[in-house]
Amino acid sequence: MVRNSGTGKVNHMADQSNPDIIYTIVDEAPELASASFLPIIRSFADAAGIKVGTKDISLAGRIIATFPEKLTEEQRQSDDLAELGELVKTPGANVIKLPNISASVPQLVAAIEELKAQGYDLPDYPAEPKTDEEKAVRARYDGIKGSAVNPVLREGNSDRRAAKAVKNYAQKNPHSMGKWSSDSKTHVSSMPGDDFYANEASATLSADQAGAAKIEFVAKDGSISILKDGWMLTDGEVVDATFLSAKALDAFLANEIEKTKNDGIMFSLHMKATMMKVSDPIIFGHAVKAWMGPIFEKYGEAFASAGISPNSGMGDVLARIASLPNAAEIQAEIDALAADRPAIYMVDSDKGITNLHVPSDVIIDASMPALIRAGGKGWDAKGEKGDVNCVIPDNCYASIYDEAISFFKANGALDPSTAGTVQNVGLMAQKAEEYGSHPTTFEAPADGTIRIVLANGDVLHSHEVEAGDIWRSSTAKKAPIENWIQLALDRQRLTGFEAIFWLDANRAHDAELINYVKPALEAAGVADKFQIMAPREATRASLETITAGKDSIAITGNVLRDYLTDLFPILELGTSAKMLSIVKLMNGGGLFETGAGGSAPKHVQQLIEQNHLRWDSMGEFCALGESLNFLADSKGNSKAAVLGAAAEAATQGILDNNRSPSRKVGEPDNRDSHYWFARYWADALAAQSDDSELAAHFAPIAKALAEKESDILKELAEAQGGAGDIGGYYHPSVEKKAAVMRPSATLNAIFS
Repeated sequence: MVRNSGTGKVNHMADQSNPDIIYTIVDEAPELASASFLPIIRSFADAAGIKVGTKDISLAGRIIATFPEKLTEEQRQSDDLAELGELVKTPGANVIKLPNISASVPQLVAAIEELKAQGYDLPDYPAEPKTDEEKAVRARYDGIKGSAVNPVLREGNSDRRAAKAVKNYAQKNPHSMGKWSSDSKTHVSSMPGDDFYANEASATLSADQAGAAKIEFVAKDGSISILKDGWMLTDGEVVDATFLSAKALDAFLANEIEKTKNDGIMFSLHMKATMMKVSDPIIFGHAVKAWMGPIFEKYGEAFASAGISPNSGMGDVLARIASLPNAAEIQAEIDALAADRPAIYMVDSDKGITNLHVPSDVIIDASMPALIRAGGKGWDAKGEKGDVNCVIPDNCYASIYDEAISFFKANGALDPSTAGTVQNVGLMAQKAEEYGSHPTTFEAPADGTIRIVLANGDVLHSHEVEAGDIWRSSTAKKAPIENWIQLALDRQRLTGFEAIFWLDANRAHDAELINYVKPALEAAGVADKFQIMAPREATRASLETITAGKDSIAITGNVLRDYLTDLFPILELGTSAKMLSIVKLMNGGGLFETGAGGSAPKHVQQLIEQNHLRWDSMGEFCALGESLNFLADSKGNSKAAVLGAAAEAATQGILDNNRSPSRKVGEPDNRDSHYWFARYWADALAAQSDDSELAAHFAPIAKALAEKESDILKELAEAQGGAGDIGGYYHPSVEKKAAVMRPSATLNAIFS
C-alpha cells in the first residue's frame, strides 16, 4: 500500500503481494523524482512479470506509523520500516533504498506540525518532558529522529564505488574545481584533548563475558542509577566507551571564535547532528551557546523558562526570543555581539541562514567536501568568498579533512579528467560503531562515574565524568567484522587495486579491529596486498594514488564509510549522488542504495518556486540495473537479466548523450532525464535478441517514444516556470505530486 498524503487515504497503486523488488518511499527530492520514475520502472517490470512493491520509510510515514491510536482508520499506516527490517534478514530480499531524512529535532517538529495541519491528531514533540505521558511520547519520537532507518536496514556491509560509465563520463566531462592557494588560511580545528578520541577505551568480549550487560551512573555519594539495562552483548563483540568533556569543549569553542576573529577568516562548525542524534545536537548546542555567550550568561534562566534550547540551533533560539516581552532589548544586544564576532560561514547568505542556524543544515560529510572542492572557500553574510576555520571538535575523523586541505594547499586542486578513483568497503552491518550508539549515549546528569557492567559482573569500562559531559558506547559484532574483511579481500582480488585498511593503531577501537584484520590477511595469504594506515596517512596515500591516475580501495569503519563516500566522489565526480552503493546483506539478499541526499532540500525549494527539479537520478539508474541483475542471479530470472542489461545500456545512454538534469529553470530537468532513460531502455530491449517476447513488446514503445519526442519534450518544458504545488514538504499529496512530476500527457499515455 502507498499512502495518499493529501487525503489520508491509501492508494493501491500496484499489486504488492510478494513483490520481487521493493522500492522505498522516502522524502524530499528523491521522492519527488520517484513520482516520475517509479511508474516507468513498473511499466517495464510488468512486461517481464516482475512485481515492484514499495515500503514507506519517509519521516512522515514513520511518524504516522508510530501513533496509530491517535489516527483514524484511513490515516493509519503499517510500520513499514519494521517490516523492511525483517525482510532484509531474508535470502530473497531485493531492496532499492533511496536517501531518506535522518531527522534533526527541528525537522521532526516541522514534520509533526505539517501533519497536524493536514488533520493528523498527533501529539506535540515534548522538548522538555515533565509528566510520564510526555516522557513516553518523547521516547517514541526519539525512536524516529536521527539515523533511525539505516541501522535497521543495513544487515550487511557496504560496497560503494563509482560505476565505470559514471567515472568515464566524469573524466571526459570534468566538473569545475576551485583553485587552491598555498597561502590559504583555511584549516581544520579540533579539541586538543579530552574528546571522544582521547578518552576512548575498547575491548573484545570473550564467551564468558557475553550476555545482558548494563550501563550505570554512580554518583559521588555512591548511589547507582541504571542508564541502560538488558543490553545484550555477544562473544567476539568489540565494545567501546568514551566521553567528551563539556568544560573542555566550551573552552575550545570560545578559543576558536577568538582565534578566527584574529585570523580575519570565517568561523564554521561541521557536525553530523542527524546521524549522531544524541551526541552531536548537544555539541551543536554548545557551539550556539558559545557564539552567543554573553547573551546566554545574562538571560540563561529566562531562556530556560521559555523553553529556549541552543541544541535546536540559533534559528530556533532567535525565533523564540522574538516572542519574549523584552525581545527588542535582547535582539539589540545580539546585534551588537554579532558585530564583534568573526564572519560566519553561511548556508544561505540571501536569507541570512548561518552555519549555526539549524543542526541539519550543515552535515559534515557534505559540507566539508563542498568546501574543499571550492578551493577551501566559504560564503559570508555578504555572499563573498573567503577562507574558513572548519571547527570539527572531536579528533576521531577530523584528520582526514585536515590532511586533504594540507595536500591541496601543497599540490593544487585535483584534476577530475585524470584522477583515479577511491572505492570503499565499509563496516556497517548490525549497527556497527558510532552510528549504532544512540541508545547508549548519555549526557552526564552530575559529577560521578559511568561504567559498563557485564553479565558476569566484570566492569568492562569506567569513566569519571562531570555534569554535562557526553558519554557514549558503541559496538561492532564479530560476524559483521569478519564479513567486512572478506568483502575487502574479494574487492581487492577482483580489481587488483591498492587496498588500505583505514585503522589507527593508536586509537583503542581501531586496535581491536586490527586484531581481527591481521590474522585474517595472514590466513588468506594476502598480507602483502594490503596496508593498514591511520586515517591521516591513508588520506594522503589515497590522494597521491588518485592524483597519479591510479585507483585505491578504502576499507573503513562506519563513519569513515559515510564521510569518504562523499569526499572522494565530490572531488572525482562533482557529486556523491551518482555512486553505486551495494549492501551485500549477510543472509544473502541485496540492498541497493542510490546515493546521497544532502542537497535535496534546495532541490525541493526550487521545484516549489520554479517547477524545476534538478535532482539527478543517476544513482537510481545504477541501483535499478544492479537490482535487476541481482534478481536474475538469485532467482534465475532470465527476463530480469535482459531488463538489467538494457537498464545499464540506458544509463550509458544518459551519460553519453548528456541527458542529466540542468540546474537552471527552463532547461531539461529530472523529468526530461526520465523520458530519455525510458527511451534508451526501450531501444535496448527492442534491439536485443536474447528474449524475443520482450523485444516484440518494447519495439512499438521504443517507436512511440521516438516519434513523440518533440511533443513530450514540449509538454515537459511548458510545465516549468511557475510554482510547483505538491501539497506539503514532508507529506506531499500523492495526486499533486504526480501532477507536477508527470506533466506530459503524451508520455503518460505511452506507459498507461
